[in-house]
Formats: sequence, C-alpha cells, structure tokens
Amino acid sequence: MNMARLPSRCEPLTVRGLRYNVRHWGPDDAPMVFFLHGWMDSSATFQFVVDGLSREWHVIAPDWRGYGDSEWCGGPYWFPDFYADLDALLARFAPHRAAQIVGHSMGASIAGSYAGVRPARVARLVMMDFLGLAPSRAEEAPERLGSWLQDLGSRPELRRYPDHAALAQRLRQANPRLSAERAEFLSRAVSRTLADGSVTMACDPWHRVPAPVRYHTEDVLACWRRIEAPVMNLIADDGYVAARFGGETGELARRLACFADQRSVTVTDSGHNLQHDQPTQAAAAIESFLVHG
Repeated sequence: MNMARLPSRCEPLTVRGLRYNVRHWGPDDAPMVFFLHGWMDSSATFQFVVDGLSREWHVIAPDWRGYGDSEWCGGPYWFPDFYADLDALLARFAPHRAAQIVGHSMGASIAGSYAGVRPARVARLVMMDFLGLAPSRAEEAPERLGSWLQDLGSRPELRRYPDHAALAQRLRQANPRLSAERAEFLSRAVSRTLADGSVTMACDPWHRVPAPVRYHTEDVLACWRRIEAPVMNLIADDGYVAARFGGETGELARRLACFADQRSVTVTDSGHNLQHDQPTQAAAAIESFLVHG
C-alpha cells in the first residue's frame, strides 16, 4: 500500500566521502525547507507531514550517514560528523542563502547546535519534540567508556522480522496511535529487506551503541543562546519533552529561555513521533511558522 499523496524522488550524493541518499518532495523552484530525521529513523518518516502541507514546498530530507539508503560506516559513529554533514548539505543545496530547517528529535539536536555555531546559515528553525537530554554526571564517564570498549568486541545486530507485516505490527505495538495504514507504509519505507527475505529497520546497528563520551547539557545550551534565527519548538503533549520536563517546569523554562526568538506550539494527542501521530497538526504549525513566523 502506498499512502503517499506527494511521491518523493531520491538523489544519490557524495557527502564528505560517503554516499548519501537525499529525498526530495515538490518542485525544485518552490521555497526550500530541509527536514532532518531522528535516531533509528530515515527521511521517509516525514511523508505524512509533507502530505499535510497546503502550499508548494521543495522539501529536502537526507538519510543521515548509516540510515535509510545512505552508506553505512560499519563501525562506531562520531556525533560531530552529523554537523559537518549538515554543513556540506547546506553548501550543496543552499550555498548563497540561509536555510529553513525542521528537525525531529536527533535531527533537532543536530540542527539546534548547528544553528548556534553557524547562525548566518539558518533562517528559521523548527525543533520537533526535543529540548536536550538529561544532564549526565562526571561519575558516569568511566563506566560509559568501559561499556563502549566492551561493545567493540562484537558486531551489534538489529532485530529481524519475518516480513513487512510483522514489522508493521511491531511498530503499532510500540506506538498505539499509529494507524494500520501508516504502519504498513512505514514498514516498507523505513526498512531494509535482507537476502533471506527477512526485514529490519534501515539503520546501521552501530547506531545503537552508546557513545563513549558524556552528553554535556551546558555546552548544548550555550550553542542555543547563539542562535539568531526564529525558533519554533513543536512539542507533543505525550512525547519526550512532556515526559522529560513534566515535573521540572523550571528547567523547561530555562532551556526555552536560551532561544532569543522562540515560540512553542503543543501538538495534542501525540507521542514523540508527532510526524506519524498527528501529521496534519504538525504540518499546519510548521507551515504557519515558515510563512508567517
């Protein structure tokens, strides 16, 4: 079943020595906006949001390195590479103008820090259900590094499913808000079929190995304070941000205050993957922000 109202087209591209898959929707001469997917996902995740947009846009959505149809590194990943990849992608598609960027989860993390260190390259930024991770403690560092060294001893593997129907069922178990039709679409659009006919998510298993270094919250917030572009935080009412900061209103306010020009919009009846749960709400909010601010 193909639910896509607006079909996408894919472009192979070499980015910093790796083969990247870049997905496009809409005419090339329409206003440009970049959509950046999150962890253990791929660019096709935005299909339902793109279908919900009322205007013509040229949506550009890469599969990050090791995701979707982009090349796998086949070993541990280093998060700063994502910033450099984004910088190269913007240089390729928007070399002479600041870009409008929509990022979900990890994609928002990448875009948010990038917008702070390259403020002239970002015109508007939408962060979908992400306001940073929980602070880590220095005492965690030795165990984290030790675990990473231990993980290097064996190749990680992703769960395999006998067919797309089984993966679709698993997606619905993980997210009860996901309709059967959308689950079926995603089971094909964000998966990879192996030689024996089994199916896995289209992600390099090495992405599941935690990094050897800690997440430094204050470093991230310092980047956010340097963002010059208008920012919209699109927050799911039952998603990651709500769960992470529901009992910490002071910390939520502190993080939101990092953005000089910020507005927040809540997407109702939605979990973390609001691009699947409420794509029409998400599309309307994104489009209004891009057009009217």
